[in-house]
Amino acid sequence: MLDLTGDIVDLLRAITDVESVSGNEEALADLVEEALRALPHLEVLRDGDALVARTHLGRAERVVIAGHLDTVPVAGNMPSSRQVVDGEDRVYGRGTCDMKGGVAVQLAVAAAVPEPVRDITWIFYDHEEVDAERNGLNRLSRTRPELLAGDLAVLMEPTAAAIEGGCQGTLRVAVRTSGLASHSARSWLGRNAIHAAGEVLRRLESYQPAQILVDGLLYREGMNAVAITGGIAGNVVPDRCEVIVNYRFAPDKDEEAAVGEVRRLFDGYEVTLLDCALGARPGLDLPAAQAFAAAVGGEARPKYGWTDVARFSALGIPAVNFGPANPNLAHADDEHCRVDDLYACRDALVRWLSV
Repeated sequence: MLDLTGDIVDLLRAITDVESVSGNEEALADLVEEALRALPHLEVLRDGDALVARTHLGRAERVVIAGHLDTVPVAGNMPSSRQVVDGEDRVYGRGTCDMKGGVAVQLAVAAAVPEPVRDITWIFYDHEEVDAERNGLNRLSRTRPELLAGDLAVLMEPTAAAIEGGCQGTLRVAVRTSGLASHSARSWLGRNAIHAAGEVLRRLESYQPAQILVDGLLYREGMNAVAITGGIAGNVVPDRCEVIVNYRFAPDKDEEAAVGEVRRLFDGYEVTLLDCALGARPGLDLPAAQAFAAAVGGEARPKYGWTDVARFSALGIPAVNFGPANPNLAHADDEHCRVDDLYACRDALVRWLSV
């Protein structure tokens, strides 16, 4: 059984040493469920390999604190180890950064604060590291959205113990050019679609992405070609070319506005939307978020990239990212979590939930 009241470093190592690659979360979910059911102040519900544990104290606010149990595949980085490197006390192992460090903090705080000043919904979910259709939080948002309800959501993604508000949206489009196929030895009889894509790339190169202030945080947008395909043989002038463009946009935009920005840039070209995931506003101007920021301290920063906070935003719940470990270490073979970050995140959550 997991010891939620002992040293949080030992707790992190215990859950890290239970392999939980996406699709194989059951053993860890069983242990987490057993530990949560031993806490009499929590109602515990299970949905597949996702767990929801809630207080029902009648507080004026309810906050949601969520983290995923799964990891990417192991790469010779299990079992865990504790090492001091460059003067830092660290726990190494698959998932220590993304995001079992955050899960360890959740479990420790759930046990340490039996009578919080805010009602809490703790969520531990499955299948975050794979396609969205299998994502446990996505599943709960579709089938049991009432379990995700709250005034603020905190996602325990690694942020090096700093607040990262909301997240950017992201979409991909295919920008296509057309030509006329011919033998390359008689290229004057054809029209080269790959050459025609030069103007698409020039527009991207000269594009000036916006910087947009949302709820006090400055989000930097970006528009980039991420793939290009065209041509069928080494002796054929190609009649089709396709440039895949990824647009990272501030969370003030809905899908219509974001797609409109892309279509304006590529006016005159065939543009097809491939996928779109909206961003999340941080809501740092709201009372629950302000109290959280005061408890954590430091300066909040925008989240560059997309995270599951967007699932809360889609339900009308402002959300922030806050967890131990440097996010740049996620999925790395030398993935690790600073011990100081564990303590900092645990202590910040205890302060926020106790005062």
